[in-house]
Amino acid sequence: MITRLPRWIFWGGAVLAFSAGCVNTAALMGFTRLSVSHVTGNVSFFSAAIAHLDFKSLLFIGASLLSFLTGAILSGFVVGQTSLKLGKSYGRALYIEAFLLLISYFLYQEHDYLGQLAAAMACGLQNAMVATYSGAVIRTTHLTGLTSDMGAAIGNWLAGRKISKPTLGFQAIIWYCFCGGGIVGAFLFAKVGYNALFVPIAIVLSAAFFYNYASDKLPEKRQPRKNRQKKRFSS
Repeated sequence: MITRLPRWIFWGGAVLAFSAGCVNTAALMGFTRLSVSHVTGNVSFFSAAIAHLDFKSLLFIGASLLSFLTGAILSGFVVGQTSLKLGKSYGRALYIEAFLLLISYFLYQEHDYLGQLAAAMACGLQNAMVATYSGAVIRTTHLTGLTSDMGAAIGNWLAGRKISKPTLGFQAIIWYCFCGGGIVGAFLFAKVGYNALFVPIAIVLSAAFFYNYASDKLPEKRQPRKNRQKKRFSS
């Protein structure tokens, strides 16, 4: 249960959710007509393809699902932790995500279906990169579990039980930012097509640069004054 939320987590979750909403809308409005930021709906399409023996769709949707999984595997390899803590590995993961989104942009421009796979891999990486903080699950590329958690929290509050208001507030911010990213992505895609992807690419690159620059200066990284004094006396 979150009792206090550091600003870097708050803003990081918000901008990454906005970016994912933008990417997913562009993918849905493009020629593939398939989500890249989550797998639930795509699994339903996959099941329908099996039922109708639509092997072309089966291969493409299956490859998209595996790409999301591959991105999550890559996140586990690079970040190497499930609890959100400061470390340079997040910056590296964000640079990899930005690179994958850039690849997807060029492939989408050529109407190459591999663009879908690169975008799905980027979203899988991002979603697995941000895992838990103070016991609260943090996801930034889809809203199903988050909406369920928000509903359960509101139900507990209506029943007079104690809830974590910072957790609920953070989940609401992610929800609105993902929705806002989808709105911006839809508007831009209608105007400039896949050039809309430059917005999430710029966001992720900026987040990677800022994180690498600021991570050592964040309060959570600094040692408490007492600890520094103990080190001085022990030496």
